[in-house]
Amino acid sequence: MSPTTTISTTQSAPVGADRAGVDQVGDVTGTCESILRILLPYRRAESEDTYTDSEVGTAFAEQLSQLREFVAAGEPIMFTLPAFPCKSPNTDKVFGHLPDLGELLSLRFLHGLTERVREVYPPGARMLICSDGHVFGDLIKVPDQHIDEYAETLRQMITWGGFDSIDTFSLENVYGDAGFEEKRRILTAEFAESEESLREEVRAGGKALRLYRGITRFLVEDAGDFDGTKSALQRECRQRAYGVIQRSRAWGDLIAKYHAKQVRLSIHPQPVGGPKFGIMLLGSPDCWLTPWHSVAVQQRGERNYTLMKRIDAAKVGEPVHLNGRPSHYVAVSA
Repeated sequence: MSPTTTISTTQSAPVGADRAGVDQVGDVTGTCESILRILLPYRRAESEDTYTDSEVGTAFAEQLSQLREFVAAGEPIMFTLPAFPCKSPNTDKVFGHLPDLGELLSLRFLHGLTERVREVYPPGARMLICSDGHVFGDLIKVPDQHIDEYAETLRQMITWGGFDSIDTFSLENVYGDAGFEEKRRILTAEFAESEESLREEVRAGGKALRLYRGITRFLVEDAGDFDGTKSALQRECRQRAYGVIQRSRAWGDLIAKYHAKQVRLSIHPQPVGGPKFGIMLLGSPDCWLTPWHSVAVQQRGERNYTLMKRIDAAKVGEPVHLNGRPSHYVAVSA
């Protein structure tokens, strides 16, 4: 799927298969490839890929290996997706701090993927959303209360949307009732690499440098009411970017500890051959845009949606309110 392709809200497939062991599924390798091909149209790629259709098995050997662990045992597949942290604090991008139609459509899409997996693999699949808002809320300047309210509304969406293949996982599941600062301190102490090691990796260039620059750009955009100079803001955001990368990786390692057997998904673009599979939740002209950094925009008279920053959506559409809150935009016909 190209970054500009929109995803219909009518993707979900009906469930018709009972749970079964691998003896009812057939060839393990063939089943794994069938599941992979369900994901491929929604892949969020790091760059243009050069593999051919006949090379899919080699290009995505890591994902096939992850799938094989479940399929060979006849167990439901566990997809893990670090995502849905909180809304951006920049109101040029979003309506506010609560989930809206962008999140709802994304949850529906993820649930629909698991339904389609069940069609080719009766034991089915589950989607574990690993909500990482509290992991770095202090670094992205989002209050922990807003993160809690976002997470609670997201869980409500999962419940009344009937997305019963989706579960959530957060720091609370691991560190219980400890305060947020204490949770972050323990996570860093147990799983984080040193900042100096991270700085050396960034100085070496390549993917780490690109990630660092991308996060710095996001932090600058989301600075909001920063009252210093532009150069001071850049310096502060560059420092915070190291912390975001450090804790994000620590969160990934924590997930791996508590969910060692998993098929690893990511909302960021991923290269062919990597351990994670990048997945696009909704169409967008920007491959880095997510529902929590944007709003959903519907073309008038159509069922498809794309993601846009709110300030851009307001130039082409009109806001729609549901249950007293802004939900999405509908594009105005030319």
